[in-house]
Amino acid sequence: MTAEQFSSAVLDWFDRHGRHDLPWQQDINPYRVWVSEIMLQQTQVSTVLNYFDRFMASLPTVQALAAAPEDEVLHLWTGLGYYTRARNLQKTAKIVVDQYDGEFPRDVEKLTELPGIGLSTAGAIASISMGLRAPILDGNVKRVLARFTAQEGYPGEPKVAKQLWATAERFTPQDRVNAYTQAMMDLGATLCTRSKPSCLLCPLKNGCQAHMLGLETRYPIPKPRKDVPKKRTLMPMLANREGAILLYRRPSTGLWGGLWSLPELDDLDDLQHLALQHSLELGKQQEMPALVHTFSHFQLAIEPWLVRVRETGHHVAEADWLWYNLATPPRLGLAAPVKTLLERAAAVLNAGELQ
Repeated sequence: MTAEQFSSAVLDWFDRHGRHDLPWQQDINPYRVWVSEIMLQQTQVSTVLNYFDRFMASLPTVQALAAAPEDEVLHLWTGLGYYTRARNLQKTAKIVVDQYDGEFPRDVEKLTELPGIGLSTAGAIASISMGLRAPILDGNVKRVLARFTAQEGYPGEPKVAKQLWATAERFTPQDRVNAYTQAMMDLGATLCTRSKPSCLLCPLKNGCQAHMLGLETRYPIPKPRKDVPKKRTLMPMLANREGAILLYRRPSTGLWGGLWSLPELDDLDDLQHLALQHSLELGKQQEMPALVHTFSHFQLAIEPWLVRVRETGHHVAEADWLWYNLATPPRLGLAAPVKTLLERAAAVLNAGELQ
């Protein structure tokens, strides 16, 4: 199958069977494409749908994103994970507004200089919203090409990635690059799926090396497995008389950077020091069901405790601490497991189970 036959087959399939009603396929412009591409990194389309619409309703332009409070951006991102994406999103928005007069550069290399935009994301922005010929290699496209060519080696290895980029470049057509880019992503998301690919419906089946070998699920070659480290922490939820919970803002870099979270302790003996730090008197304590949160590189076992506290004197909250009102929650960026724990705490407090 030649490169022309490859792209024609993909485009014909997309015209007849592809998805054309996704929200980021409507009113296409660089801002909408960029936000959708960042959201779709390591996140399923079904998850992104509601987040994208909500984000666009609140921050419809790159100027609005650049001017928004960081807490608002993180609040809109809460639940999507990988929060560095959200912070880089706002950094890039500010650069586009300040240095490019609100217009994204029409150049793949310049796009990759912006925070959080890699070569594939730059290619998607350039091809989908600007009509420029630029290959992409996101997870879906990588899977299609690795199977089509029976590419040996883990795609995360530089040598293998280079070969796949060359393949992507070879197959990207001169015309209809907007549709072709969307078609390749759609093909990987709907037919050439990770498990149980629908090969009989695939427009590339007659030229696909993996299919001809009967080894579709062997490709792409998976990453060599490593044991996932396990860590534990104790998270106290200090509830005052009004039922508000004490939170603190994490440092801007590192895990959950810039998000509001619960304090973390090694064990319950450290609780008294935390209480003294905030002029609090400890009351009734209740252990809550444990929660395990999986990150890309380790698992965190959280031991939550709900603790009633009484303020013993006038204490001005430090800049990075606040009382989070469970009844009327402020619009803050919360780590996903913290949001879950706060919802559980609200249920216990509302039921009057911790006096």
